[in-house]
Amino acid sequence: MIKVGVFGASGYTGFEIIGMLRRHPAVELAFATSESSAGLAISDLYPVPWPIPLVASAKAPLDQVDAVFCCLPHAASMPAVVAARQAGVRVIDLSADFRLDDVAVYKKFYGVPHTAPDLLAEAVYGVPEIYRDQIRSTNLLACPGCYPTSVLLGLYPLLKATLLNPAAFIIADSKTGVSGAGRKATLKTHFVEANENLSPYNLGQSHRHTAEMIQEINKLGGPGNNVIFSPHLIPLSRGMLSTIYITLAEDSSAETIHQLFTDTYADEPFIWVLPLGQLATMAHTQRTNRCAISITQVTTRLFIVCSSIDNLLKGASGGAVQNFNIMFGLTETEGLVQ
Repeated sequence: MIKVGVFGASGYTGFEIIGMLRRHPAVELAFATSESSAGLAISDLYPVPWPIPLVASAKAPLDQVDAVFCCLPHAASMPAVVAARQAGVRVIDLSADFRLDDVAVYKKFYGVPHTAPDLLAEAVYGVPEIYRDQIRSTNLLACPGCYPTSVLLGLYPLLKATLLNPAAFIIADSKTGVSGAGRKATLKTHFVEANENLSPYNLGQSHRHTAEMIQEINKLGGPGNNVIFSPHLIPLSRGMLSTIYITLAEDSSAETIHQLFTDTYADEPFIWVLPLGQLATMAHTQRTNRCAISITQVTTRLFIVCSSIDNLLKGASGGAVQNFNIMFGLTETEGLVQ
């Protein structure tokens, strides 16, 4: 059995990971941490019959585990990751702390200096469908943000085939459920503010996740600097849908682009390319680790890609467990819902 610990188990992503690890046939949960709820159990915080004790991070027995999931906020994750790596433990980090290669970009978007830059060289950005080979051998896995997961999966076949017009904008209009903001309440996520409302926020290139999109699209040879990102909060608990407007460098057809997506993702267990004429919705993926993708042609060069994921699963905890499975040579779908 692979012994695993979870930092930040009281939040939504930590709770989701514990649920998946409990049904994972190759995993033994060794510890779960929470700074705010140390001394309590998971069953004291959520309506589940799991009397899993919560301890402070400082008391986490890193010498008893093979891997840890870090479900902590940005900046707060760095000390836990450093401690785990110093103990020789493999890390799957769900924060933003090891996603960006440039510490100056990290400080610009997150407002704090990076305190573990020496670990960035060993971190692998964890989109399995793009970086599976690198994920297998890494000891530090940086899980992507939920928005970048949906957008990158919706663009990857086009980037791989170098079909995008390098001078055109990539416009990603994304909607997410309220759980994407985390469990700690804010005015924006208050029921009265969020219910029966739709709120755009951090438009253009100001949202933190834009930095990941720009970085990864550029790495894949696309026009990352041309990304325009429009995130919206919607009154649902979970789910994410990104509607991506792209322009090709040359004329094509819906059938050709659809076949490209189908071929690219033919062997991917969690990618669902919908038939032409169907549109991806949040209902296609909620409470699963799937990404559902649809293709719509507007003109011979202008296309709309819809990419749907569950923000807490494929966009966070499910993607983390999928990466864990790859890192430890397990069946990729273990513990996950297709």
